Amino acid sequence: MKTKKIGIIGCGDISGIYLSNLIKVFRNTQVVACASRTYENAAAKAREFGIKACSTEELLQNPEIDIVLNLTTPNAHYSVSDAILSAGKHLYTEKPLAVTREEGKALLRKAQEKKLKIGSAPDTVLGGGIQTCRKLIDDGWIGKPIAATAFMMSHGTESWHPNPEFYYQIGGGPMFDMGPYYLTALVNLIGPVKKVSAFTSTPFPQRMITTEKKYGKIIDVEVPTHVAGLLEFYNGAVGTLVTSFDVWAAQVPRIEIYGTEGTLSVPDPNTFGGPVCLRRENHSAFSEIPLCHPYHENSRGLGVADMASALESNTINRVNGELSYHVLDIMHGFHDSANTGKHIFLESTCRKPEPMTGKLL
Repeated sequence: MKTKKIGIIGCGDISGIYLSNLIKVFRNTQVVACASRTYENAAAKAREFGIKACSTEELLQNPEIDIVLNLTTPNAHYSVSDAILSAGKHLYTEKPLAVTREEGKALLRKAQEKKLKIGSAPDTVLGGGIQTCRKLIDDGWIGKPIAATAFMMSHGTESWHPNPEFYYQIGGGPMFDMGPYYLTALVNLIGPVKKVSAFTSTPFPQRMITTEKKYGKIIDVEVPTHVAGLLEFYNGAVGTLVTSFDVWAAQVPRIEIYGTEGTLSVPDPNTFGGPVCLRRENHSAFSEIPLCHPYHENSRGLGVADMASALESNTINRVNGELSYHVLDIMHGFHDSANTGKHIFLESTCRKPEPMTGKLL
């Protein structure tokens, strides 16, 4: 088994779990260096995890590094990802793939020209929860999927995140922040989307940070914070997705898939585990289904390990650029529909990712 050497750009809040898993959990990855906007952040993570801190330029010029993980904020995703591909490195980025469709297309073109792989979060769809749901659907336990509902209802990030500003800037909002989890799961379970429509609103034009570090700071909201969308899948199924930063409380399911022979309750797509619940026709109640796939705990970095495995076997990594661009296209489609009052036929499509077959190693 040959390990792939990893470099990380961006040492913010999410980097710790990636570093821990890529170093301690996955045996086909070896993190060798990290860089960040400030050297102090990189140095702190380097000391914590026993790796090298360096500048972004030094990291990209390191001939040992195979894959670079982009953990910067969304507004920096394109410029950093473009530099990674320009340096001849395979790219794995936090979601979304890019802020605009044009940026996303440019990354796909460059990767194709240079024969490089792209991967993008979320990799939660590779975890035991959603993979168990995928097997149940593939094995016919609910018949043919005909509809789906999905809800991400919260009151935003300013009450708990130490640096919540970017959630309310272009590239943020509930759709671009949390939509990738839900849409990547729906595409994995049902398949690609053909057409969308939506309504959006921004009822709170400003937000006040209430976490200790920046308590009292006012944020101007630049993006829709409530998005209600409809999806028509290529297989004929119809979906409803609502993402909101404007709701104080809700008792709606995360995701449900409705089939001709039953209903499947899908776990929170921001997690790797369960519960998975199934109710088939002529049954009086839902039954919880044991997870039949591994990776139930927080396994962020699993998509990077899957890319490392795909590089060794010369196959397609599961959370790939084609899938991530399709999700980006869907999210923009929702906003475009709300702005124009029209249905949006998507230009993109993608292959339904291959299911996981067990532990990578």
